[in-house]
Amino acid sequence: MEPPEDREGRSFVEVINEKYSPENFPYRRGPGMGVVVVPTAGLQGSPMKDRLNLPSVLVLNNCGISKAGDQAEIAAFCAHVMELDLSHNNLQDWHEISKITSSIPNLEFLNLSSNPLAGTSLEPQCAEAFSRVRRLVLNNTQISWDTVMLLTQKIPVLEELFLCLNEYSSVSSSSVACPTLRLLHITDNSLHDWAEVCKFGSMFPSLDTLIMANNNLASIQDNKDIVARLFPNLRSINLNNSDLNRWEDIEKLNFFPKLKEVRLQGIPLLQAYTNAERRNLMIAQLPSVSHLNGSVVTDSEREDAERFFIRHYLDCPEKELPYRYHSLVTKYGKLEPLAEIDLRPRCRAQVKVHYEEKVEQ
Repeated sequence: MEPPEDREGRSFVEVINEKYSPENFPYRRGPGMGVVVVPTAGLQGSPMKDRLNLPSVLVLNNCGISKAGDQAEIAAFCAHVMELDLSHNNLQDWHEISKITSSIPNLEFLNLSSNPLAGTSLEPQCAEAFSRVRRLVLNNTQISWDTVMLLTQKIPVLEELFLCLNEYSSVSSSSVACPTLRLLHITDNSLHDWAEVCKFGSMFPSLDTLIMANNNLASIQDNKDIVARLFPNLRSINLNNSDLNRWEDIEKLNFFPKLKEVRLQGIPLLQAYTNAERRNLMIAQLPSVSHLNGSVVTDSEREDAERFFIRHYLDCPEKELPYRYHSLVTKYGKLEPLAEIDLRPRCRAQVKVHYEEKVEQ
C-alpha cells in the first residue's frame, strides 16, 4: 500500500479502518483463505464490528503512519491481535507507539524497522507498554543503545531482538540482565572489538543464537574460562563476512561449551583455499560443531576432514603446528600423503599396422 501525501502523517486507526474495511478486505466464514475475525465469545475486548474485520496478524508497513489515533478504537478492534508489522512508516515518537502497543494486550511480535527513531527518547513508563512483546524488530531505526537497554529491562518475556543496520560500533553494558533473550540478530553494524561482543554475554545470559554477520570483528581474544562463563548457552553463531584472519580464532570457537552451529563464510582467513579445503579445515578444527554454514556435518565427512587436516600439515614445522593437529594424530596416527592416481582414460597408444607383408608402427 502506497502512503498518501499527508504532511501530518496518518494514524494507526485511520489505516486499519481503510485497509480492513469490508469493501477492501471482506469477512469470509469457514475454512480456507480469508480473514477470520475472532468471535465475540473469544478474547475479551474483541467484539465483532460490522465495519471492520481484522486478522490476528496485522501488516501495516509503508502506510505513512506517524501517530496512534483513538486508543479506545485500537482496543476495540485489536484485542485479539498477536503480531504487528509497522515497518517503513513515519513513527518517531515513542509515546505514540506506546499508545498502540498498550492497547493490544496480546501482542507478541512487533516490527518497527525503518521508522525514524534516531535521537528520540523513551520514557520508562512508555517502555512498560511493550512488556508482553516476545519478538521485537528494530532494524534500521538508529535507536540509541540506551533505549535498547531500557526496552530489554522493561520487557520481562523478550526472547528475540533484531538490531540490524543501526550503525553500532560499540555498546554499553547493563547492570540489569535480560535472562529471557535467546536470539540476538545484530548484523550489518560496525562491531570490531571482541570486548563489545562480550557485553552481550553479560546482558543476555541465556543467549542461544548470536547472528552478527557483516560486522568487522577481527579476533576472539578471551581464554576458555571467560568465554565459557560469558556464553554458557550459546548454540549457534554467525560470523559471516567478519575480519577473522587467524586459525587461533577459529580454534577459540571450541571454548563455547554448547556451540553446535557455525557460519563462517566470507572471512579473509579462508580466501586462499578452495571450497573443499575450507570446509575440511573448518570441520577438523571444530569437533563439536554439527552444522557448518547451514549444512549437516556427517560422521563420514568429519573423518575425511580430520584425515585431510593431518595430511595438510604434514610438512609444517613443528612449532607452527596447530593444537588440533596433535590430537588428531593421536586419533589416527601420522598419515602418509595420499598416492596420486591418474584415473583419466588413456589417449595415446602404439599400434602395429599389417599390410601385405609389411608391418608399420
